[in-house]
Amino acid sequence: MKGIKADFALLCDEDFTILKEPALVFDEKIVEIGEFFNIKQKYPNIIFNELEKNTLLMPGLINPHTHLEYCASSGLLEFGDFITWLNSVIKNRDELQDRISDEIIEDKLKELLSFGTTAIGAISSFGLDLNPCTKTPLHVTFFTELLGSRPDSVDILFDEFKQRLRAVFDKSSQNLTPALSIHSPYSTHPILAKNALDIAKKENMVVSTHFMESLAEREWLDKGEGDFAKFFKSFSPYSKPFCSGMDFLTLFKDVKTLFTHCVFANEKELDFIKNIGGSITHCPVSNRLLGSGKISFQKLKKMEISLNIGTDGLSSNYSLNLWDELRAALMLHYDLNLNSLAKELLLSVTKEAACALNLNEGSLKVGKDATFIALSIPKTTKENLPIQTILHTKKAKKVYIKGEEIDV
Repeated sequence: MKGIKADFALLCDEDFTILKEPALVFDEKIVEIGEFFNIKQKYPNIIFNELEKNTLLMPGLINPHTHLEYCASSGLLEFGDFITWLNSVIKNRDELQDRISDEIIEDKLKELLSFGTTAIGAISSFGLDLNPCTKTPLHVTFFTELLGSRPDSVDILFDEFKQRLRAVFDKSSQNLTPALSIHSPYSTHPILAKNALDIAKKENMVVSTHFMESLAEREWLDKGEGDFAKFFKSFSPYSKPFCSGMDFLTLFKDVKTLFTHCVFANEKELDFIKNIGGSITHCPVSNRLLGSGKISFQKLKKMEISLNIGTDGLSSNYSLNLWDELRAALMLHYDLNLNSLAKELLLSVTKEAACALNLNEGSLKVGKDATFIALSIPKTTKENLPIQTILHTKKAKKVYIKGEEIDV
């Protein structure tokens, strides 16, 4: 067994417990955590790694929604409006794929570790990120994504999807878990979605989907109008929505699902997500850059819907650093109490994200995986610790995954 001691520990548990002068005893899992004086007496044979002053222990960060295949998109895409951005993605699709490489993705995964991220949800449209994800010590929940809207191509699209999914299962391990993504209600034919979700149910897979990200999506699904109507008519003059928002949601009632964005989800849809045990993934920077507005923290909290935070991909962000994302969320949600919001945000990238992805980490509790980070923080008080941690952290000082220190 090993031991480590710091000035503070942020447990990220149900009570948002903060310990002063804590010690953590661990092997692959957390054996005990408590005040250093008591722990030291109980484990006299352990030589504790006593970290320097102004150091904090907390669970590793979990980024449940990112698109690694777009790590080389800097400068190519247009921001400010969702449809404008989408058109630029389509226009530059070939160059986006030509730019990416295993080496670029591997470098980004190393960066993620240096930030203190220990687990991610990788949304994979083409499978270009699979090999790099098998090499990282990060835990990767690998979401093979399905999209396609033409009824006459359903069989071809589904066969190609199953081929990519089989490749993930072939490379699955303790660090790489196969999962499934249905792109969105406007881009994925219901027959395709249902067939894929049948696989998710059979294999007990976690599922992710984009839902109600933009006003254009809301108007299209409700009325067949708005900016998406113009967008789809450029492909077919007879285009119409496949389903309503609620029709789409009912497909997910028997699978554990992360619903990403939900900025324009109505109360009935949010209530359905809550009742089926779904969670919502909030991507503040992406929402701002694509002109989507902001989700209502107050409404989600009142409805007791689980919220986690992801970076989305570099196609709609400038950074994969969750600390940058948390600072952006602090500023975006200016109408909320700052200190209370800081606590909610820290839980959203630890405890809540772990629950959404079915991971045995995200809190410093006995029996959880010993996956945690040490941070250098400003000299501060216990009361100010959450906000000061978010404001001043860019990278982790130390990273441990299942009890092993990772070189960052």
